[in-house]
Amino acid sequence: MPVAAYLDTMPTLGARVYVHASGQIIGDVTIGTDSSIWCNAVLRGDVNRIVIGRGSNVQDLTMGHVSHKTPGKPDGSPLLIGDYVTVGHSVVLHGCTIGNECLIGMGSIILDDAVIPDHVMIGAGSLVSPGKVLESGMLYVGRPAKAVRALTPEEIAHLRYSAEHYIQLKNNYLNHLPGASKI
Repeated sequence: MPVAAYLDTMPTLGARVYVHASGQIIGDVTIGTDSSIWCNAVLRGDVNRIVIGRGSNVQDLTMGHVSHKTPGKPDGSPLLIGDYVTVGHSVVLHGCTIGNECLIGMGSIILDDAVIPDHVMIGAGSLVSPGKVLESGMLYVGRPAKAVRALTPEEIAHLRYSAEHYIQLKNNYLNHLPGASKI
């Protein structure tokens, strides 16, 4: 079953959320309206919370996890993803914060307490170090990720377009494919 409790905490899914049958949503996970979780993606909210906003997509083989709360760090490191975010294939998101209308490129790794503000594009295969705070409106690439240039107005518009494209795609799965489940 792709949606499962951890202890007594069950995930909460908004209206028109699509979770592929091979995805795993576990524990303290909240997913906003019109978002989608794709093939073999895992969101494991067992030792802290995961919150995904409206219209975001988490693509195939992505792993989302969190860091637990400790006396020295009472909030731990939750995973917080804003609205209209595209998380590419095979991304690792661990206890970080991602703002609205961002694109996280395939194979990227974003680590604990990193903050990705609104309108940021992370190039494929990049690594955002723990605690790093990025600047809005920029393209970051590399290991470790570094700002290479400001995004153009067209690229910023494409961030929202990418998420809206995935909303249409998940609607196709929900409305037209046999066996698709509406969660």
